[in-house]
Order: sequence, then C-alpha cells, then structure tokens
Amino acid sequence: KLKVGTETVQQGVEGLMFLLTESAKLMISEVDFQDSIHVLGFSDELNKLLLQLYLDNRKEIRSILSELAPKLPSYHSLEWRLDVQLASRSLRQQIKPAVTLKLHLNQNEDQSAQVLQTDPSTLLHLIQQLEQALGEMKTNHCRRIVRNMK
Repeated sequence: KLKVGTETVQQGVEGLMFLLTESAKLMISEVDFQDSIHVLGFSDELNKLLLQLYLDNRKEIRSILSELAPKLPSYHSLEWRLDVQLASRSLRQQIKPAVTLKLHLNQNEDQSAQVLQTDPSTLLHLIQQLEQALGEMKTNHCRRIVRNMK
C-alpha cells in the first residue's frame, strides 16, 4: 500500500520509536520537542501530529521504560574482619594486613552475600572515591539532573 520497501518502513518505525523514547526519557517540553522535529524537514501538519502523539503517550512510555529498567540489588548489612599476617617461615618480621568484607544484599526479597577481600590502602581509596561521589551528589548540577530524571 505504501509502495516502499519493508526496510524503509522498519527504519521509519524504529526512528519514530527512538524519537519518542528519548524524548520521554528526557521529559522534554513541547517547545523542545517541536524544535527537535522541525530540523527533520517534515510538514507542519506532520509536526503537529508527532507532537500530539508525543504528548498523548509520554507518561505511558515513561512507565514502560521504568518497568524495563534493571532491578539492582540493595544493601542489607555488612560484616568485616581484619586479618594480619605477622610472620611466615621465610620472613620472620612482616606485617601483611587484609580486610575481608561480607556484603549482604537484597534483590526481589531474595538475600545473597558477596565476600570481598582487599588491603587497607585500596579500601581507603575506595572510601575516598565513594565520599567524593556523595559530595558530588550535593552539587546543584547533580540535583537538577536527579530532579529531571523523576
């Protein structure tokens, strides 16, 4: 009926899906959406139809995308132990510390545990990086991004 190949129709549908999902992900306004599709060179009537399609289905697209997002495990508890090797047969005086962590996680009401072992210097570096990331979340830029993601 359209007198075009199946690949052209498939590419058109995929392009439309990409346009709608990315626009819904970013929650762009009507003006931004119109600016985005104006560059494509469609007629004004088609641009209005695409805008109406976007506005009508934006919430539904976002709900479907949130359902498709992977469910990541969440923190439950942490057990730790410090082991220090003071000597061995070949070295009488050595200090070799090791920190063993047992991380308990919840995922879909199932509990799992991960055992990790590291030296104290690597653990300190990890702590510094996590504290830096938490500090970064307090900046206005990150707050604005998180607010727009909701």
